[in-house]
Amino acid sequence: MISYLDNSATTRVFPEVVELMTKIMLEDYGNPSSVHMKGVDAEKYVTTATKQIATALKVNEKEIFFTSGGTESDNLALIGCANANNRAGKHIITTKIEHPAILNTCKYLESEGYEISYLSVDEYGVISLDELESLIRKDTILVSIMHTNNEVGSVQPISQAGALIKKKNPATLFHVDAVQGFTKAEIFPKKQNIDLLSVSGHKIHGPKGIGFLYINEKVKIKPISYGGGQQKGLRNGTLNVPGIAGIGLSCKMATDTMKADNERLYELKKYFLDKVKDIDKVVINGCPLTEEGEFDVYKTAPHIINISVNGLRSEVMLHALEDKQIYVSAGSACASHSKKESSTLKSMGADAQRMDGALRLSMSSMTTKEELDYVLLTLEETISFYGRFTRK
Repeated sequence: MISYLDNSATTRVFPEVVELMTKIMLEDYGNPSSVHMKGVDAEKYVTTATKQIATALKVNEKEIFFTSGGTESDNLALIGCANANNRAGKHIITTKIEHPAILNTCKYLESEGYEISYLSVDEYGVISLDELESLIRKDTILVSIMHTNNEVGSVQPISQAGALIKKKNPATLFHVDAVQGFTKAEIFPKKQNIDLLSVSGHKIHGPKGIGFLYINEKVKIKPISYGGGQQKGLRNGTLNVPGIAGIGLSCKMATDTMKADNERLYELKKYFLDKVKDIDKVVINGCPLTEEGEFDVYKTAPHIINISVNGLRSEVMLHALEDKQIYVSAGSACASHSKKESSTLKSMGADAQRMDGALRLSMSSMTTKEELDYVLLTLEETISFYGRFTRK
């Protein structure tokens, strides 16, 4: 049996998306900037995808800009806004548990003379709104907070944060990295005071190499690359029509079934946590408890589970599970080749042993209960086997 539980790294593409993209690459392959019919036909796919995404977010179609993925969207949002608004100030706020696409971009901006303030998080990976309010200043030009953490599945109070930011300083822009949260929760930028929103296609059963950035039409932002003037000159380069059509369709398909899919995922998550907590050496990361002592899964993302196996390194567990055709990760896929400790778990107060043995299991709408049962059985057997060789 194969159990793929690394959907936060990438998802399997919807067959319908593959079919659409194949048709475009083989038949409707024109450049959308061309004025002949092949170009016009290609442009129609871009228009359709833009409408599908704008409809899902309840925003204007002219506010959607296509990129190569979440990383480029994050870079464009932060660097583009910093360059366009630095006369108003050079202070930016983010969190300690952001994706490397944000944290490393902030490091770059620091080297360019910007001041970055980093919000701390509690033991469940959630920021403090009081701390956020205390950090906002007259020269704060941008706040960037991820919607859903990619390692532990903590969900930030985005609506409250957006309202707070605009109340404290209406000129401060609010960027949200929604790469893990989009289609896993209702996100409406206009209602939540979100000025910029980053999304990646391959997290929602779309293709890799495509993403988009929602930019409120009132936002001042500069391009970070230059070329032929496509997308109003903000994001230049020939449009990736198959990818754009793919992310548009995957967005529509995922949002159409979002409510039912997420409810099922929450049920699967609670089922798994209730079972895995009884396995020796396993501890749960990032999921709070109710007053009755039950896992309060609805305060977290429906698809991400993070556990630690005390006394066993995550690399050992990863390879042992892979031998059984179970695919999980030790954290962010973008940092999986690095030996650095998890900034997320460290910020949550996890000790070295807990960080060393951390595993992330991430589901999708295609995940089955049978897959989880297979993982639970294999986890118990594997921990028991390796436990015989560890120090007491």
